[in-house]
Amino acid sequence: MAELFLGIDLGTSGARAMVIDGAGQVVGAGKSALSDHAGGPRAPAVWWAATQRAVRAALADVTVGDVVALAVDGTSGTMLAIDGRGAPLSDGLMYNDACTDGDLLARIAAVSPQTTAARGATSGLARAVQLAARGKARVVHQADWIAGQFSGRWISDENNALKTGYDPVSGQWPDWIAEIIDPAVLPDVVAPGAVVGQVGANDFGLAATCLVVAGTTDGCASFLATGAARVGDGVTALGSTLTIKLLSDKPVFAPEFGIYSHKIMGLWLAGGASNSGGAALLVDFSPAQIASLSARIDPETDTGLSYYPLAKTGERFPVNDPDLAPVMGPRPADDSAHLQAMFEGIATIEALAYRRLAELGAPPLRSVRSVGGGAANTAWTRIRARRLAVAMPPPLSGEAAYGTALLARSAR
Repeated sequence: MAELFLGIDLGTSGARAMVIDGAGQVVGAGKSALSDHAGGPRAPAVWWAATQRAVRAALADVTVGDVVALAVDGTSGTMLAIDGRGAPLSDGLMYNDACTDGDLLARIAAVSPQTTAARGATSGLARAVQLAARGKARVVHQADWIAGQFSGRWISDENNALKTGYDPVSGQWPDWIAEIIDPAVLPDVVAPGAVVGQVGANDFGLAATCLVVAGTTDGCASFLATGAARVGDGVTALGSTLTIKLLSDKPVFAPEFGIYSHKIMGLWLAGGASNSGGAALLVDFSPAQIASLSARIDPETDTGLSYYPLAKTGERFPVNDPDLAPVMGPRPADDSAHLQAMFEGIATIEALAYRRLAELGAPPLRSVRSVGGGAANTAWTRIRARRLAVAMPPPLSGEAAYGTALLARSAR
């Protein structure tokens, strides 16, 4: 029997599912937008309906009984309250739903260490407190609940639990958390890739012995999908912002830069996000203009300009300065030179970001894989390669569901 592995990704706009074989080849894929289902993006029933459609599409062209393990990733910090049978008690609170209860945030800040990811307006712990107030509830993360639809068990992983206050260094919910919430309402936590149960009876045709494996966040799954697996491997996401992740042999926590570390596959994934990136390019150019002007750029010859591209004032990483103003001039007469200087500026910020991680205790950068819309721009890629001066292999995949399928495969 050829063993197959199912990865499920609950992203910001929908669900994706991928089936891979033991060699990592994709043999099935499916997707479904949340907007295809009535109820809104916060409704757990919509998450599950999108998941079901994506999974059925992914399984359509494979021998379903050959799927021996599955795992789920979800948006980091998205949570919901459930009863003892796993039924949702209300809509979920999303990863970007800010807590407006200043007293609650102050209580968390007063008892928690500076290094925890549970502080601030987007605290997962703050969401857990708000959800726990909704009757006799247990609180779980989005990925926990979707995985529980397969296994009947509501167990979390160390990555999704990070923003809820879980301590990945000690491997437990910390003692201080009892001053904020009853620990009994929080889920048990295991390492990503740990087996948490079996599928049992189901409507998909999956074997009852198919393993359900603890998942991760969508960001960590996207990192795994690239094939980065060695200490010093980095992944840069060139989207609206510039997001940096680096695989480390030790955790790095620097909340002043928004840097936290997820524990995954026996190593640590340290990362931060700059406010620079694609949104800064769109201040002056449309996507069509960027594509046209890029063809006129000579990436081997620098402009000599020193830009710090930002869409608006303020930076968080690799420089922490809320008053940092964009520097996108003096503007040359040639628009292609202006765009090139912006590419150079973002590439310089990227190189500084990896150096900053090393200064904070992470290993030196040894390779970079690139994902996001900007990764397809060959001129920008060459400019980045000259500044980073490391190998830049192509990613295996840009799909988080592929990374989650790899996580499922790791449990065999």
